[in-house]
Amino acid sequence: VVAEGRNVSVNGAAVPQGRPYLHKGLGVTWPGDWVAVASSLGVRVAWDGHLAVTVTAEPELRGGTWGLCGTYTDDPADDFLLPDGDVAASAAAFGSAWKVP
Repeated sequence: VVAEGRNVSVNGAAVPQGRPYLHKGLGVTWPGDWVAVASSLGVRVAWDGHLAVTVTAEPELRGGTWGLCGTYTDDPADDFLLPDGDVAASAAAFGSAWKVP
């Protein structure tokens, strides 16, 4: 899924703005001024088209996530867990460690 402003595409195909999209466990909706993408895996990402992003995970995923979403353990000590298992000293170092090409 690629979102640029309110323009959204899935696997290179444009999703018409404001029209719900559902295909193979992936859904795109347009709540208010936001764009929301939900997967059948239990994760939902919403974006305001500018700077704000929210990620919501179902309770069944508690303790089973990692990366930029964190570990979902409610333990602040592991919030910035790096790919190598160490804990980053800052939010910037944490974000940089999870960059992909």
